[in-house]
Amino acid sequence: MDRRLFLTALAGGITVAARPASAQLFGAPEPDLWPRWTRHDPGSQSPVDHTQWDAFLGQYLSMHPDGIARLDYAAAAGGRSALDNYLGRLAATRVSFLNRAEQFAYWVNLYNAATVQVILDHYPVDSIRDIDISPGLFSNGPWGAPVTEVEGEALTLDDIEHRILRPIWGDPRIHYAVNCAALGCPNLQPVAFTAANTESLLEAGARTYVNHPRGARVDGGDLVVSSIYVWFDEDFGSTDAGVITHLQRYATGALASDLATATAIDDHAYDWALNEARQSL
Repeated sequence: MDRRLFLTALAGGITVAARPASAQLFGAPEPDLWPRWTRHDPGSQSPVDHTQWDAFLGQYLSMHPDGIARLDYAAAAGGRSALDNYLGRLAATRVSFLNRAEQFAYWVNLYNAATVQVILDHYPVDSIRDIDISPGLFSNGPWGAPVTEVEGEALTLDDIEHRILRPIWGDPRIHYAVNCAALGCPNLQPVAFTAANTESLLEAGARTYVNHPRGARVDGGDLVVSSIYVWFDEDFGSTDAGVITHLQRYATGALASDLATATAIDDHAYDWALNEARQSL
């Protein structure tokens, strides 16, 4: 078991640890470009229809008073056929012939919808980490298991996030777009990503998460951030200063004031409990 998962187990599902020198101590995947998916057509005007996913989110996702978007998985079983149909259509899409904007929305929606499908396949569960279907003796979670096939290639959730989205787009805001069904994760957006709304959703997702206590907070003078900024620190500049600069871009109010004098990250935390609508913090 890698150190990240060991610490998570000790904390009962909430990772809390001092800031390490490198995210690699925690076994976080690095961007690893899969060149096969760099193909695209800049001149393509073909859109991808995400209305089924949009409707699914509108029916089963809700924002709770604690500021965390939660999905009613129990009720969502009733919308399973629509979800499966949507994912089937995405799998049949020739994504390599889309333009970059359509591709980004495609991959984000595929990741998020496939994650929900995996949860529903094994529901009820307390955490996505309980779904140990990835290969390997010490597998933890579903991220290494094939969840779909696109253009004849079997794809895992790790493939989509770490071999396609992160290396091709190189945008740290990807972490505010893909959702791992955990309370500690940035919110699952209430609408489907599209080529037209991607920029606004990325900015809104970043601002909401950074200004929520699970994104960044100052406790007793210590800067505590989401473990996302530690596990994937290379996406935020690979240094505390880089992460803090990123946080400053979106922080408001008291957090902005605190970050103005911050020089280092002291701790990080992450809650792996399922973002279930019936649970509360």
